[in-house]
Amino acid sequence: MASTAQIDLWHAEKVATQVTVSPAPNGIRYAAWGETRISDADLERLVGAVPAALSPALAHRAYYFVPLAIADTGETLIAPAYSVDLGDRAVCHRNAAFGSTEAVFISTRLVEDRFGLAFEFFINVAHNFVDAAGVPASFSALVWTQAEAQVRGETSQDAWEARRRALEPGQNGAKSAPGAAPSPEAIPAPGAVIDERARLNYFESSFSDSLAVYMLSLAVDFDYRDLREREYPLLDATALAERLRHVASLFAANPGYEFQIIKRRRG
Repeated sequence: MASTAQIDLWHAEKVATQVTVSPAPNGIRYAAWGETRISDADLERLVGAVPAALSPALAHRAYYFVPLAIADTGETLIAPAYSVDLGDRAVCHRNAAFGSTEAVFISTRLVEDRFGLAFEFFINVAHNFVDAAGVPASFSALVWTQAEAQVRGETSQDAWEARRRALEPGQNGAKSAPGAAPSPEAIPAPGAVIDERARLNYFESSFSDSLAVYMLSLAVDFDYRDLREREYPLLDATALAERLRHVASLFAANPGYEFQIIKRRRG
């Protein structure tokens, strides 16, 4: 393993000049640089899982898979290899702009498996898509109906907190306890005041999460419980399935990929 003293950090823009960004068949632009420990075939399969319908909104994005993106500096610096010290200084991804290109540098050596890398990539793609194209109105209607029905849990801490703030405008200063459901009085009565900014944040967070999980399901077989966090209750599986099926109806899987939900029988 290389020591920190043996590894020179590169400016992100310099890295971008050393590699050719290639468009995948689905239109997503990407490149790999350094000792990523990812085979070309695995990377092609991962990038290829992004539905082609998302690509127009990501036309100015480029995804760079690198060993480590360093976090503790005002500059965007990239390590061409891994060391323990540099790993402690790294972050999952960093963004940079080169002219009209919005670059996302994804650290491949901070995750231990394909599942972790895939989810990091897909959550970035999902957020980038929402930034460019917004949230489909039909999805917003679906998740708000679920929220009004007090469906259990959410897909991320951001979605959980935004949903709570939207439903309980008077409680914006406090965080909900882990596992707690919105109070019964949080169900909006006809004519009740809704925190519209929080509701918009909720739509964006829940859609980004669902889109990322949908793409993850196309690339990797996984158990839904693998997404569990301690800070908030995980969204009810039936409700998530409804969201994912809706996302799949909006963004069909590319040829060679299949969307499937399998319910495991208890016992």
